[in-house]
Amino acid sequence: MTTLRQFAGGDALVPGGTAWYLADLGELRGKQELYTRQSPQRLKALREHALIESAVSSNRIEGIEVEPRRIADLIHGTPLLRDRDEEEVRGYRDALTLIHAQGAGLSVAEETIRRLHALTRGEIWDAGKYKERDCDIIERYSDGSERVRFRTVPAADSPAAMVRLIDENQRCGEEGWVHPLIAMAAFNLDFLCIHPFRDGNGRVSRLLLLLQCYHQGIEVGRYISLERLIEQNKERYYETLELSSQGWHEGRQDPWPFINYVLFILKSAYRELIERVGEVQAPRGAKTEQVQAALRRLPREFTLTQLEQACPGVSRDMIRRVLADERGKSVDCVGRGPGAKWVRRDGESG
Repeated sequence: MTTLRQFAGGDALVPGGTAWYLADLGELRGKQELYTRQSPQRLKALREHALIESAVSSNRIEGIEVEPRRIADLIHGTPLLRDRDEEEVRGYRDALTLIHAQGAGLSVAEETIRRLHALTRGEIWDAGKYKERDCDIIERYSDGSERVRFRTVPAADSPAAMVRLIDENQRCGEEGWVHPLIAMAAFNLDFLCIHPFRDGNGRVSRLLLLLQCYHQGIEVGRYISLERLIEQNKERYYETLELSSQGWHEGRQDPWPFINYVLFILKSAYRELIERVGEVQAPRGAKTEQVQAALRRLPREFTLTQLEQACPGVSRDMIRRVLADERGKSVDCVGRGPGAKWVRRDGESG
């Protein structure tokens, strides 16, 4: 039984922690226009950053990476693609562009889900097609051992499961089974448990989260990358997903850990938007601001490589220039060479 079906009676007991998230998000959504009523140049810089970070982070969660110096061209240009990884990053960009362009006008339907999958998977043979073979979620360890973390819906039953999920999602909205943001997170959990595609389910789930945010009037994902926040909290993502998927097939799952995680990501995005909306410089200083913002987010000790990964689309030369400017003020360098450690000074947030 899907998580959404658990709420069909309309009498779900919402945990206190979840209620606090809902109250905070309601207030933040109400003030959304105030946060985004800034100069077009500032918002343009945030949108460009978010587009790059989303495409890179969502793929990097799945182990797909591209050369840092190629990222800006892949997202904002049209270079010849070198390999499958670049094709999938470009495809994710196209899917994001579609969602940002159409917003709530793009329905949460089977056709949309298949289209998003096709975009993210490029020219691969099963792009946009449901899986033909069973594929459980396997966790592999460094010693070579492995375990089945979750048994997904069998391939033969996946099409019907998706039809039910889409239908229940529509009925939930029309009949008000539960708060719309809870329903949004529950839909995401159910989609991941069905696991309808051979590969790319995680990326499609993150795109659907962004799309459903637009349906709920939450536009923070246009300016702050939800995918990047999920990547930064990846361990918690996998932990809550495992907790909330246990007993899913029997209808005995506890959905609240994963639901709270999704709400936490949205609240974190709004908080970052509030912090950054007044910090974004004019376009000519946007790269500098991106590096400075990354410095505040990284752990207190970090390397140049970690900073590069946190600043997709920014050249190493630019990153080095910002570090040189910040050295002795907000950061210090410990050691020499490319592997030298950098330390953010006490008193800096992060």
